[in-house]
Amino acid sequence: MPVDPGLFRAAMARFPGAVTIVTASHGGARRGITATAVCSVTADPPSLLACINRKTGTCAAIRAGGRFAVNLLPDPSGPLAMRFAGAGGASGEEKFTEGDWRPDAFGVPVLASAPVGFSCEVSEAIDTGSHTIFIGRITEVRLGEGAALIYEQSRFHRLSPL
Repeated sequence: MPVDPGLFRAAMARFPGAVTIVTASHGGARRGITATAVCSVTADPPSLLACINRKTGTCAAIRAGGRFAVNLLPDPSGPLAMRFAGAGGASGEEKFTEGDWRPDAFGVPVLASAPVGFSCEVSEAIDTGSHTIFIGRITEVRLGEGAALIYEQSRFHRLSPL
């Protein structure tokens, strides 16, 4: 028996995730989207994956440009996360009017205040359901300061030591 999509979404809402903004650039146009579906794949070679909805301009820019960046959002960055999730109607280049965005060596936007940032070259793209899973070979790692923003049960949270 298939799993009810609403039940699946409710269950996944209880699965905490680090909040990232995945960015790309192609033909001078910057694109970005908030994502929690990002994780490491292997340490040798260093790689990670990001699941991106195929209907987005970010997915198209990653496909066309062959590169993307993953920017871990610092706590607090809820408004920036919501902006890149589409709240308030900002889209495309408009999203980048907030935050300190700089180009990496390949012109992909990276967030200067990110506690961790990765620049990646697409090594594989797998279409499944409504999303594309981009596996990226990491070409650059940036380490910054601060704690990560976490998302769980449709709310932002911060980590605290036990």
